[in-house]
Amino acid sequence: MTLTPLVYWAQRHEEIYLRVELTDAQNINVHVHGKVLHFRAQGHGAKGQNEYEFNLEFLLPVKPEVTFRSTQRQVNITVWKEERGWWERPSAQERKPVYLAPDFDRWLDESDAEMEIQEKEIKRNKLRASRHKEDSLYNTFHTVSDVMFFCQILAAVEVLNAAFGVVRTGVIPTLIQVVGRNFILFIIFGSLEEMHNQLVVFFVFYLWSAIEIFRYPFYMLGCFNAEWKILTWLRYTVWIPLYPLGVIAEAVAVIQSISIFDKTKLFSIPLPKAFGPAVSFSYFLYVYLILMCLGLFLNLSHLYVQRKRRFGTMKRKAN
Repeated sequence: MTLTPLVYWAQRHEEIYLRVELTDAQNINVHVHGKVLHFRAQGHGAKGQNEYEFNLEFLLPVKPEVTFRSTQRQVNITVWKEERGWWERPSAQERKPVYLAPDFDRWLDESDAEMEIQEKEIKRNKLRASRHKEDSLYNTFHTVSDVMFFCQILAAVEVLNAAFGVVRTGVIPTLIQVVGRNFILFIIFGSLEEMHNQLVVFFVFYLWSAIEIFRYPFYMLGCFNAEWKILTWLRYTVWIPLYPLGVIAEAVAVIQSISIFDKTKLFSIPLPKAFGPAVSFSYFLYVYLILMCLGLFLNLSHLYVQRKRRFGTMKRKAN
């Protein structure tokens, strides 16, 4: 004789939860046909070890998909409502089946269920924002590369400005900076697709931009013979941490690209067979790393002299 197990139910706006009290359930068969859920399984229930089954006709239509998970003590079933809403009872008949009772472990009132949904939505939004923030760091190149290409090409004018005395700065340090940045941007980042999603791209672009935030406004005011003392101090001070950090970020990018150039053979110099295989571009990058250190030393020395001269002159004027 087939017996009926004890079943506990709870709901949310989109789901119906059923908990079937059946220990060590086996041969579980659960499916939905129309509005009726059919359950059959063997296990240890209220009447001992037997075959148990029940057919529950829901109050409103449900989706045919149903999931269940069997544990040592029970079978948990989830059914999705056809339309989102709150049911006044689970079954079509006004008088609930005798085997069916509320699952107070999962029971929520409609208002509590709404609050649960809001809390889940807040958590999802926080998680989504966190993932977006992380993704945005790795997608820096795809986001701002066009702007960076334009700005760095235009930065070549800085060399001419220094050469013709439009701005009071050295030609050689300016040339080193412009050539170095364009090399990193066009050769290291631009030519290697594998570098586009590297985190180092964000730090390189960020440090470059942070430096120029103070440098360009300072030069702009200088063209009008105007000065803002706070901006002047920042122009001759922020380079102390930012320039070394920028070069370190560029060096990391170069080091990361070496293995890629070795693998792709990009920009390798072919040699006659008598001289062996092609010369990898990575050899030039090793030399470039050394030149970066020398360039950093020259730029820092130049900026230190500028800073000393600038603030020394201001002190003499003040006295």
